[in-house]
Amino acid sequence: MPEAQSIILIFLVGLIAGFINVNAGGGSTLTLPSLIFIGLDGALANGTNRVGILIQNIVALIKLKKENYSQARLSLKLALFTLPGVIVGAILAVNISNETFKTILGIVLIGVVVSMLLPRKQINYNNSAEKKIPPTVYLALFGIGFYGGFVQAGVGFLLIATLYYLMHFNLIYVNMHKMFIITIYTIPALIIFIYSGNVNWIYGLTLAAGNSIGGWWGVKLAIKKGEKFIKIILIVAILIMSLKLLKII
Repeated sequence: MPEAQSIILIFLVGLIAGFINVNAGGGSTLTLPSLIFIGLDGALANGTNRVGILIQNIVALIKLKKENYSQARLSLKLALFTLPGVIVGAILAVNISNETFKTILGIVLIGVVVSMLLPRKQINYNNSAEKKIPPTVYLALFGIGFYGGFVQAGVGFLLIATLYYLMHFNLIYVNMHKMFIITIYTIPALIIFIYSGNVNWIYGLTLAAGNSIGGWWGVKLAIKKGEKFIKIILIVAILIMSLKLLKII
């Protein structure tokens, strides 16, 4: 695909992914396959995607802070427990073959679809920044860090499950903490990908521009507006891309 067309495609996919990421999660299930589609290998696509994620989340967090949604100390505490897993996962990700990465990603995408279709139980929310963190959360965050450093795609859903079911935050605070955690752990992961030469800066910054604009408007809109519609579109897109990665279609 010519580079001009690729840049336009990546920007547009970034817009959609940024909106989805800040409202639910799973935007990387669109951006990663798109980067692979335009010709990047698995590790290069994985690293390039981190540029968009980092800048998108910084922009979204600034917007959330302006809307008075910020618990930085608690967010940082949660984020720190993901870092050991992130470093191990990112090192592993840059040392596997392109075909292996595509197969793992395809399987992961199908798992994301299944998790999206599972019903949620009613939860009594507690949005206090002073709440005690259950030990199970620390263990979950280490595992999520490893997964986030390794693949990234769909990690938002794992964080949503942890913060929603184990910490009992409502979705606004879930997304706020989720974005802060991903911002912190993306920094060492991105450094590893940069050091190993697995970042395409033209596509990465293009993706970042799209992600940031989509993320800004995603935060501006109410968290639950359009959620069902977004999920339908996302599920269809994920299924098509995962089946393509697994060479089923």
